[in-house]
Amino acid sequence: MARVLSLFRPKPFLAFVGRRKPPLCKMSLDSRAQEVFATAVGAVQPDTVVRQSIERKEDSVIIDGHKYALKHNLHLVGFGKAVLGMAAEAEKIMGDHLVKGVISVPHGIQETLKQNGKEHLLLKENSRIKVMEGAKHNLPDADAQKAAEGIAQLARELTEKDLLLVLISGGGSALLPAPIPPISLQEKFDVTRKLAAAGATIQELNTVRRALSFLKGGGLAHCAQPAKVVALILSDVIGDPLDFIASGPTVRSDVWPEEVLSVLDRYKLVDAIPASVKDVLGRLSPQREKNKDETDKSENVHNVVIGSNSVALKCAGRRVRELGFRPVVLSPGVCGDVRAVSRLYGLLARFACSREEPPPEIAAEVLRLGPEVGVESWDLCRTMQVLGEGRTEGWGATCLLAGGEPTVELTGKGRGGRNQELALRVGLELRGLELPPKGPVFLSGGTDGQDGPTEAAGAITDGGLYEEAQAQGLDINNFLTNNDSFTFFSRLSSGQRLLVPGLTCTNVMDVHMLLIPPIPINIR
Repeated sequence: MARVLSLFRPKPFLAFVGRRKPPLCKMSLDSRAQEVFATAVGAVQPDTVVRQSIERKEDSVIIDGHKYALKHNLHLVGFGKAVLGMAAEAEKIMGDHLVKGVISVPHGIQETLKQNGKEHLLLKENSRIKVMEGAKHNLPDADAQKAAEGIAQLARELTEKDLLLVLISGGGSALLPAPIPPISLQEKFDVTRKLAAAGATIQELNTVRRALSFLKGGGLAHCAQPAKVVALILSDVIGDPLDFIASGPTVRSDVWPEEVLSVLDRYKLVDAIPASVKDVLGRLSPQREKNKDETDKSENVHNVVIGSNSVALKCAGRRVRELGFRPVVLSPGVCGDVRAVSRLYGLLARFACSREEPPPEIAAEVLRLGPEVGVESWDLCRTMQVLGEGRTEGWGATCLLAGGEPTVELTGKGRGGRNQELALRVGLELRGLELPPKGPVFLSGGTDGQDGPTEAAGAITDGGLYEEAQAQGLDINNFLTNNDSFTFFSRLSSGQRLLVPGLTCTNVMDVHMLLIPPIPINIR
């Protein structure tokens, strides 16, 4: 530990040597935080990521270094909350080489886009792509199943001369429900709901979903054989695992019945599953039953992540520098309980804002928290080294950027989400530090623009939060106990700390940022 902590000792003899002054910016720290968040969201807009990932060259396209010939042979399918905008841009690029398309999108999305002035994300009137809306309340339903059947039918009709472009974004799993017969949609939903209620992990839920689904776990790519398949993916999952995003319809994933039964047995649900599920699990590799002798041609399938939390943070970092801060990215995979995550950010703020060399106990606790919040020790050490050098060498303002998807333990029935609760808890952690513009500012926001069942994406906070709440008669602990962060921020100073970007049309999880102004230090 002593060896690790030695990384953070100040190097005063380097102070101010060869350092450029940051550009002058008269915006408040709060305004700059909101500007950086808007940049992060803008970087992963559905039309933007598609446009940046497809290079059209006459009668061919280049995607992720792979060249594909266009001979009026392109078909398109898609499913997910951001897929409508992705499809509109793809059709613009491909032109009349696009023969036919089917996409499954959330119920009411077209009208919502019109009402919010997002017509550029809508298909043209003469589009060759059929739009099918379903999955009300983000739950698989009969409309979504009908769309899935249409997508499967299109894939089955393809030949070796065809190219299938698959567009995938968050929410795609609910929009592509295709249970293996004789399982009904309701039966499959009931099984996964009981598993979730029993405490099954997302990995276990996906294992069961894939085993009971015709199109998930590589089923869609299998349907499209012998055509070439290219999937463009906007990721809303930590680490961008291809087999997890929308349950991996273009990623081969063999799930054996014994594995599924083991999960069900773990949660004492084997006797509770319907006969149809037992029937499917009793078969050998159900997704490939009709083609036992056929080998999947995986070389015909190419999956590309074109938008993710990492992409958003990278673009946010460029904007941060323009606004006078030195960016440092902690991790795009922050997870775990918001209490541990808020403690981490509070410690890093104190480490960076210390006027003297921080006590070694701070760095030790930061490293101890790493495993709880999904951040590697190396990333924590690197981040503290940069923050330490920023203090001692006179770099001026610094912005810590991170992303991910923390969790909240529900103890009440209030309104809010993980971002607002995280901001509220970080505000308590920052208590005692100087107020802006001399002290730090923290922002947490969901890139989908909706944090829990509220119109806010998150909130902005600083070290003055506690006193501000006390002066207005708001008991922070009561709001936290009731998971009522939205009500708290709505009442506090007329909601000025809420982050309300409106409809964002995308989702790559959350963005966290800690803006740290220049800190005068005492060098001994």
